[in-house]
Amino acid sequence: MNGGQIGNVDLVKQLNGAAVYRLIDQKGPISRIQVADVSQLAPASVTKITRQLIERGLIKEVAQQASTGGRRAISLQTEVTPFHSVAVRIGRDYVHLSLYDLGGQLLADTQHDFYYTEQDELTEGVVNFIRHFIAENDKLIDQLIAIGITLPGLVNPETGVVEYMPNMDIEQLELATIIREAFSVQCFVGNDVRGMALAEHYFGASQDCQDSILVSVHRGTGAGIIVNGQVFLGFNRNVGEIGHIQIDPLGEQCHCGNFGCLETVAANPAIVERVRKLIAQGYESSLTTLDSITVDDVCKHANLGDELAKQSLVRVGNQLGKAIAITINLFNPQKILIAGDITKSEDIVFPAIMRNVENQSLTTFHQDLPIVAAKLGDRPTMGAFAMIKRAMLNGVLLQKLLED
Repeated sequence: MNGGQIGNVDLVKQLNGAAVYRLIDQKGPISRIQVADVSQLAPASVTKITRQLIERGLIKEVAQQASTGGRRAISLQTEVTPFHSVAVRIGRDYVHLSLYDLGGQLLADTQHDFYYTEQDELTEGVVNFIRHFIAENDKLIDQLIAIGITLPGLVNPETGVVEYMPNMDIEQLELATIIREAFSVQCFVGNDVRGMALAEHYFGASQDCQDSILVSVHRGTGAGIIVNGQVFLGFNRNVGEIGHIQIDPLGEQCHCGNFGCLETVAANPAIVERVRKLIAQGYESSLTTLDSITVDDVCKHANLGDELAKQSLVRVGNQLGKAIAITINLFNPQKILIAGDITKSEDIVFPAIMRNVENQSLTTFHQDLPIVAAKLGDRPTMGAFAMIKRAMLNGVLLQKLLED
């Protein structure tokens, strides 16, 4: 069926419940009358849904609103503190775990080295890390309602099946099902960059707009695209592989097999590798005093005026700008977010990005287009938590909690 969902009683219940909860979460304190008015649901339906939400402890009645002459309406707002979730960010050699309440308040946080080469190692390791983390923070947890996981790779966010991860063989890894069965709670799995784009939309730098693109420069280069307040996924559920736009046909070979992908220039390993090469060729730089060089070091030295470091970052900005210009022409976003260590040299990198955007995208699309640093880079698990938040707001997790 093209573009439509087949209506059934359960779906209608989920959508109506989500509409009421979402309004109370985003606009609360809000009265039942206002909820009915904004949602266009019948007052009787709103009363029934809010009763269920109150009984489950998901919303609460708060101080009365000021009277406008008639009987004073009681306001409703969401209850967040008793509901807890574990958010997990799996990196290529580490795992980061956090405990959040439903309001996004961070309650506990830990990171461990995590090396894995095959999917059994990956799943066993993740299950063990989560089990230890829950045991360590048992006293902080009231009601554990969900586990969220983000990772580099391609994921079906509806089923939680991991279809591809860089540098390892994956075969339809049913990670969400494995975690759900191990811990008896709902589990949501998604791509790390798409998750961060959603987190920025809910809690960070793109809260003020419905259409944004987040470009992440870490070990690889990826993008998360938000359209109409939703992560843009398409039929195959994975879009935004900006790192594999070819920006230099004569460039280095990428791990994907092609030559001159953006990722071969604008990713942390590529930045460091090029700086090392230039130093080895005899170029002067204050970076030569360092035994090992990181992107952090390159930014620090560039900010202090080191010419080699500066030019290296300008080159990254130029190439990023070319790729971002393509996405701007395709999606016409309201805001571009840049995430990663390179934002520490914002004054050097961002003007280079902007110059290329202005040269290579439509004027009406880039006029007054803000290019800003992402806000949540120091909270790597927020992407996983954002998926849990989304499942509450769209009713998927909310309905499960009401049925428990």
